[in-house]
Amino acid sequence: MVVAHHRTDSLTAHTARRAADRLEAAGYHIDLLDLHAEGFDPRMNTSDQPDWGNREKVYSDEAHAHMRRVLDADVVVAVFPVYWQSVPAILKGWIDRVWNYGFAYGRSKPRLAGKRMLWLALAGATADDPVVEGMRTVLETNLSEGIAYYCGFSHSTVGLLTDAEERPQRVDAEGNLLVGAAVTGAEREAQYADLDRRAREFVERFVAEELVGC
Repeated sequence: MVVAHHRTDSLTAHTARRAADRLEAAGYHIDLLDLHAEGFDPRMNTSDQPDWGNREKVYSDEAHAHMRRVLDADVVVAVFPVYWQSVPAILKGWIDRVWNYGFAYGRSKPRLAGKRMLWLALAGATADDPVVEGMRTVLETNLSEGIAYYCGFSHSTVGLLTDAEERPQRVDAEGNLLVGAAVTGAEREAQYADLDRRAREFVERFVAEELVGC
């Protein structure tokens, strides 16, 4: 489980913990990779690509350590806030450095073939915001098609969790960002309980699909 948020008290971190609990209850062993807590450097460097075209190249020690963790996993779950209809820089950098040429792709038989991927993406947009449909399409295209399936994963699902902000946000027909008053009290508790429920449903559906596949 890969967590990409700089605060341990964030809704993203909370959602990751809840997802881990559900997976453990289903019999999974969790290797929690908190990218910020572990001090992962997202910047690509020459030690990760001493010779880009050589798929047998030796990567940096940090990249190798993360590669081993990915290889040991049957399922990879990434939990992150949506930034500009994409993943945060630290998660993108983790993919750039770790899912490197010769490791994640570039072989006739991908090393990650057959693994499964769940992306849990928290977005501040409200569920009725017209931007959500396009956001979901962009994330599915980039993350499932452009990354997971390209690297040989057998299954990839994007679970988009809207209404993740305490102040409701949406874009009107003229492109103006409308930010509402902060949700408080019982209404706020209900909002976050609903987000928990939707996240749980994504995880449970993902687990059920894997069991059917087995």
